[in-house]
Amino acid sequence: MNLEFFEPAEAAALMRCSEGWLRDGAAAGRFPHACWGKGKIVFTSEHIAEIARLSEILPGAHRSPAASGAATSTRLIGNRARNRLAS
Repeated sequence: MNLEFFEPAEAAALMRCSEGWLRDGAAAGRFPHACWGKGKIVFTSEHIAEIARLSEILPGAHRSPAASGAATSTRLIGNRARNRLAS
């Protein structure tokens, strides 16, 4: 297994973005991540690659899913997101 693990500050430095943007995205369920212990957010090298893919803007893909008639879905990551949706 060749996974590397990064704390939010390390991942943000690697991705050249703000730590807050990564934390907010993970807490909102937009970004894949792992939670260890009492909610400590950790990103793997695979998570970082997926976040880069999710944040990519391709030519001609500027339309929102709602505008094109596609159904929108909620991606839930972790128990807190599921509990928040259920309440």
